[in-house]
Amino acid sequence: MSLRGQLLQLLADGRFYSGDELGRTLGISRSAVWKHIQFLQARQLDIYAVRGRGYRLAQPLDLLSRQLIIKNMDHEAVARLARLDVLTEVDSTNAFLMARARNGGVSGEVCVAEYQSAGRGRLGRAWVSPFARNVYLSLLWQFPCGAEALGGLGLAIGVSILRAIQALGGQAVRLKWPNDLVCEDRKLAGVLLEMNMDGTGGCNVVIGVGLNVRMPAPVSGLIDQPWTDLEQVLGRPLSRNQVVAGLLQHMLHDVAQFQAHGLQPFMDDWRRYDNLLGRPVSLSTLGESVSGIACGIDEQGALLLGHNGRTQRYLAGDVSVRVSV
Repeated sequence: MSLRGQLLQLLADGRFYSGDELGRTLGISRSAVWKHIQFLQARQLDIYAVRGRGYRLAQPLDLLSRQLIIKNMDHEAVARLARLDVLTEVDSTNAFLMARARNGGVSGEVCVAEYQSAGRGRLGRAWVSPFARNVYLSLLWQFPCGAEALGGLGLAIGVSILRAIQALGGQAVRLKWPNDLVCEDRKLAGVLLEMNMDGTGGCNVVIGVGLNVRMPAPVSGLIDQPWTDLEQVLGRPLSRNQVVAGLLQHMLHDVAQFQAHGLQPFMDDWRRYDNLLGRPVSLSTLGESVSGIACGIDEQGALLLGHNGRTQRYLAGDVSVRVSV
């Protein structure tokens, strides 16, 4: 574990610790402790520095733990889990696993992080990633087919995340084509798929998930759309380790289901929880903007849009959808 990770573990209980005490425990100087504290403060962590008392987090932290995540997963999911990296900080969990995919990574490798310095959503948008508040998770899976056969994978993963949230009690959460989960039209989670060919005709896919759990209010101005988080949706505090364990338990099962059977096992749930169905929407693609009525998805996961008396299909890709006001 990195020095910053060790420092966070010491501070996580919300008690005061002197710079000397932290330095002795970590084997570094008081000035080095202060530099690490400044670094963490710059990442939206509210750490008090009080002369004569030391350093204390404004609120205790619920830090991720590999041991606790695995403890909360069932045996079937643990058997599918090839590797679990729990990082204090990373540029993005997707980038981390894409590098693993190029260097011997295998299906079932997972990366979760407390903080992303360059988290990304679809279309290159920044994903706001406050420290130790939400879930930033990526899963590597190797498919024997090419990318053209994986068109519905993002939708299947959306259903998988929905099932995990429903298991926690989140019955009001809905799916928004192509890659979001929402509650009352406020974004709760998003999926980002990245892939490369493996040289044998197969495809390495990194499935990235960003799920708001306990979003701090000060970062709300950085988010360019209505949002919510899981604790607001459920009305109770949550353990992020249990949330991650639930996500992995469903995702590891469902990605294997998708590999064997495609989108079909997920269609009923998608149609049942489709947030856009029957609603007026505006849709933009590269070079086109159109409004119409969302008519669900077809067997390949394309959005069906009623427009000017006919129904057109739009595949996932460089597409954004906004519910019309």
